[in-house]
Amino acid sequence: MAKSIASEFTKGLWEEVPPFRLVLGLCPVLGVTTSMKNGIGMGLATTFVLLCSNILVSMLRNVIPAKVRIACFIIIIATFVIVVEQMMAAFAYTLFMDLGVFIPLIVVNCIVLGRAEAFASKNGILKSTADGLGVGLGFTWALGLLGAVRELIGTGSLKGDVFGLINWNFQNIFGSSFEPFGFAVQAPGAFVILGLLLCAMNLIPSK
Repeated sequence: MAKSIASEFTKGLWEEVPPFRLVLGLCPVLGVTTSMKNGIGMGLATTFVLLCSNILVSMLRNVIPAKVRIACFIIIIATFVIVVEQMMAAFAYTLFMDLGVFIPLIVVNCIVLGRAEAFASKNGILKSTADGLGVGLGFTWALGLLGAVRELIGTGSLKGDVFGLINWNFQNIFGSSFEPFGFAVQAPGAFVILGLLLCAMNLIPSK
């Protein structure tokens, strides 16, 4: 049982990491990853919603009528999105403003709804918790990586914080002679760098 739960958790960290293996949830992946800070912040917000919605859907899976299950899942997800949005507005306002409309768009993120439909509605609380946490953290590191690469190439520095708990400020990483490549932090740059990372991930075995 413990091994099964552990495998449900670890699969989301590598074997089924959403942007690189499943190629899902690309709207926030491309939209908010102009910096590592934004990527990690968006990933953690999504992880919170994913974890909480998975747990509640699993608890109610035998109560929710099959014909209205999708509508019920969306209501559950939207409730936790409102919670995380209000928490970010209260405790991480700068990040809240940076992420903007992408926070409420978590409601329609296919990763969150997909895990509720494909997994949480068919499994117990422990497995659903492990699945939600694993996929959420996998999504977080993927966004953080993409944001870090774009920020490094686009500015030559890495700076930010995670909800005021962890701070970093690395200036002129490539030296004072480095000329920032502004294309990397623009919308087209997101597609190009994501494509290169997808190519690199396809060269690495998933197991």
